[in-house]
Amino acid sequence: MAITKYTVRVYGILLDNDNRILVSDEFIRGDYFTKFPGGGLELGEGTRDCLKREFKEETGLDVMVGDHIYTTDYFQPSAFNPCDQIISIYYFVTAERLNELQVKTKVFDFELHQVADPQGQSEVLRWIEWDELTEDSVSLPIDKIVVRLLKTAHH
Repeated sequence: MAITKYTVRVYGILLDNDNRILVSDEFIRGDYFTKFPGGGLELGEGTRDCLKREFKEETGLDVMVGDHIYTTDYFQPSAFNPCDQIISIYYFVTAERLNELQVKTKVFDFELHQVADPQGQSEVLRWIEWDELTEDSVSLPIDKIVVRLLKTAHH
């Protein structure tokens, strides 16, 4: 199958003062994923502006985008469309008013109506304790690389 386009995704790594990292538990087209908050770059948009927009949409937070962490440096097909190549860019982000975030404490803690439509999409936010964060905490292959990089850098 030939690759017909590439998609650029931008994700933010948000750590709070309690040494927890923010993740998004998502229900997409009948499957469950845990990933970092962020999303697709739109035409004419810079990566940092994309991340600010996506974070606002997903969390309601106004984030400050910090240092670059990682950009995909190998071929990765999309989990949703094998004709798409994914390029993901990760930055550290910071935000104020984290206590106002609506977060869950259990994995995939959705209301029934959020997962009733198999073609639907829902997301809930959750903190993971830094010491409990592993590559298995996230679903997407590129996210797993970023977890490994983060954990290696903090040892």
